[in-house]
Amino acid sequence: MFDLNALIQFSSTYCIGICAFLIPANLLATSSTITLTLLHRPSVQIWQSAAIAGVFALLMMLHVLAWFMIGVVMAPTYILLSLATICVLANFGAILRHRHLVSVYS
Repeated sequence: MFDLNALIQFSSTYCIGICAFLIPANLLATSSTITLTLLHRPSVQIWQSAAIAGVFALLMMLHVLAWFMIGVVMAPTYILLSLATICVLANFGAILRHRHLVSVYS
């Protein structure tokens, strides 16, 4: 059985470590997707990079959701949620931009 309490406890115990990993991972993966799009790399590479960035953003959103569930409502929770949302939107925009460039140059 899936124990949500254990996951929330893990998230609150290791918050600094989780954030220390997820923030740079989100930024690097998203900038990688944008860079691959600007360099006109193949669609497979862009989709892979966007998928990895999406996983990191989803993990950050789940981490923030765990904090909301235990009642921690502070500026860092909203900042992290905004960062994850911006990363998801940037990856989605990069994919759409690449699809547009492929259709224009084909």
